[in-house]
Amino acid sequence: MRLLIAKRVALTPTLTVFEPCTGREVIPGGGAEALAPSTRAIVEQGYTQTVGRDTNAVKVFNKEMAWGKKFVRRGGMLMAGTDPTDGGRILAGYSDRHALELLVEAGFSFPEAVKICSLNAAVYEGIAKEKGTIAVGKRADLVLIGGDPEKDISTVRNTEIVFKNGVGFDSKKIFESLKGTVGRY
Repeated sequence: MRLLIAKRVALTPTLTVFEPCTGREVIPGGGAEALAPSTRAIVEQGYTQTVGRDTNAVKVFNKEMAWGKKFVRRGGMLMAGTDPTDGGRILAGYSDRHALELLVEAGFSFPEAVKICSLNAAVYEGIAKEKGTIAVGKRADLVLIGGDPEKDISTVRNTEIVFKNGVGFDSKKIFESLKGTVGRY
């Protein structure tokens, strides 16, 4: 850990990908409804066949969350990201919301989790002067959430509007339009 921090190595733990089959959600972040029924059946069958079979995976996952917090407290930089892996369980957008939930579960405050998910990548890529935070003159995409994620992190799933390049999109309509479509093509 000291060597990584000394070398200014930023880590992206992809917690949603490495969250084992713990009996939690089959599709992290609440994306199960987005899957096409035939795809959902296959994913759920695969999950059912593996859930609870590797008790060591749960321990390793919990250690990974604790390790990330320790890494940051010692001066390391975490970034967030997800990959569309793990037997079709990881869906873009849904898993990003879940990444915030897992960071808070790991012991980060909601503002710290947001920083990990936004500013840290901009700093790492050398573009923090133009992106990563909300300030006059910066480019920012915004997400309006119905609820207070500092009091209840699950409210990050109540996305109301997303502003991308200055245009507001009705998230509920977008999520509704996805129901039953992912994996169909």
